[in-house]
Amino acid sequence: MAAPMLRWGCPGRRWGLAWIDGGSRHERGAPTGSTSNRIRGQSSVAQQPLHTAQKLKKGEHKWAAVVGLEIHAQISSNSKLFSGAQVCFTAPPNSLVSFFDASLPGTLPVLNRRCVEAAVMTGLALNCRINKKSLFDRKHYFYADLPAGYQITQQRLPIAVNGSLTYGVCVGKRRSQMVTRTVRIKQIQLEQDSGKSLHDDLRSQTLIDLNRAGVGLLEVVLEPDMSCGEEAATAVRELQLILQALGTSQANMAEGQLRVDANVSVHHPGEPLGIRTEVKNLNSIRFLAKAIDYEIQRQINELENGGEILNETRSFDYKLGCTMPMRDKEGKQDYRFMPEPNLPPLLLYDSASLPAGADSQQVINIDQLRERLPELPSVTRERLVQQYGMLPEHSFTLLNEVGLLEFFQNVIKETRAEPKKVTSWVLNTFLGYLKQQNLAVSESPVTPSALAQLLDLLDSKAISSSAAKQVFKELWRSEGKTPMQIVSEKQLELMQDREALEQLCQSVMEGHPQVVMDVKKGNSRALNKLIGLVRRATLSRADPAMIKEILEKQLSP
Repeated sequence: MAAPMLRWGCPGRRWGLAWIDGGSRHERGAPTGSTSNRIRGQSSVAQQPLHTAQKLKKGEHKWAAVVGLEIHAQISSNSKLFSGAQVCFTAPPNSLVSFFDASLPGTLPVLNRRCVEAAVMTGLALNCRINKKSLFDRKHYFYADLPAGYQITQQRLPIAVNGSLTYGVCVGKRRSQMVTRTVRIKQIQLEQDSGKSLHDDLRSQTLIDLNRAGVGLLEVVLEPDMSCGEEAATAVRELQLILQALGTSQANMAEGQLRVDANVSVHHPGEPLGIRTEVKNLNSIRFLAKAIDYEIQRQINELENGGEILNETRSFDYKLGCTMPMRDKEGKQDYRFMPEPNLPPLLLYDSASLPAGADSQQVINIDQLRERLPELPSVTRERLVQQYGMLPEHSFTLLNEVGLLEFFQNVIKETRAEPKKVTSWVLNTFLGYLKQQNLAVSESPVTPSALAQLLDLLDSKAISSSAAKQVFKELWRSEGKTPMQIVSEKQLELMQDREALEQLCQSVMEGHPQVVMDVKKGNSRALNKLIGLVRRATLSRADPAMIKEILEKQLSP
């Protein structure tokens, strides 16, 4: 068999790769590239007995749910997996289609080096064993957005196997305790994406856009080690963060760069696993959790009412909040897997097995890619906890919100305030305002520099904590103003004249003799009331600690 070519993931650059051996490769899992409601095969996740952390109850019955996921991540590359056609989400329809993508006769695949490196780095980050020899296969099925009538994938010998993904889940009544869980990764494989079917219901026609046809995908198959929508959503979010940290995928679900299929079943604990259904093409973490939880409850209701669960594929209607049947899977579809005749085995090396005198541009060294791995999210969280003394759940929040960690770190760089104070303001006040108005961090009217200046004013006791909240509110409304300008305009500075504050305290005490009597009788609440009365008289411009000190001195015998 002729040696294949390996090229870089940018148009126009090709590299020869001296691989040997003929062989076949197979792919598992149905592609999720089309927007049409269809299923291209049965789930590749085999259900087997395993733990289910959460038991669902209804009436007198106890149920355990089992959830497995198949995740398709679009590889960040300038060109497609087997052709030099560019990859661009916003390009006009059918403007980025090579002869190979359109499956014209005589065209041959040329493997994209960037996509192979992305798969290896992802496998290493997910604790997988990297196969030094992997194979490509053809998976045959016929649909309009797949011009060749088959998909090139890795069915029998994928590029990475037997990994694990660790993620954190909030537990407890207040959801304030973080526990760590792990889901096994069966395999990671390279495969082609399909095109996109655009349905025009008004004209009763379907249009085909092949721009996405042939784009490189990583399929990550998670074993059914989860038991509810929250666990699945948290695991997918952790994988999304890892892919983004590696740069192997932008993993933007809104643009279809990360798509999830969920396999769900329920059973009584101690009994055989139930029949599963597959919910296809979930493109939102929030909808993923809702779809899984709905499907679990639907199956429980069906079984408790004497019905049966069909082995079928379903879709999730986010408007109705329920899953809908698409097609049954009782009859196994024959995909006629066969070795891809135009692609020899993919051979990888490590430093020990690297051939003498090998051209670094012609081979891929696993050890070199391992050295290039960046700091992963789990390590970043540990560093945040150790460096700033924050709670583990706070570190999860900083990473889970897009752009929030960078915002936090920029505030830290510019303020004298303690990290714990910065953490509190960023996670409570700042993030609270964002959520109220449904804004992203990048859309915030308050910059890190502005928040840092505000915290410096608070730290230097130039303003009170209540005044700081007023200033933040004004910062949110009035772009362009500095915290100091707002403090000056609103006259929010703390009173620095101790003598004037002493006189004010005395005046308040004389105006509220009963409260004073209650304080002298040992009523601590009465003292707090006096402090509040003085603060009100100063328009919250006095330091509560100083007020308390003055009052206690004046009330002492």
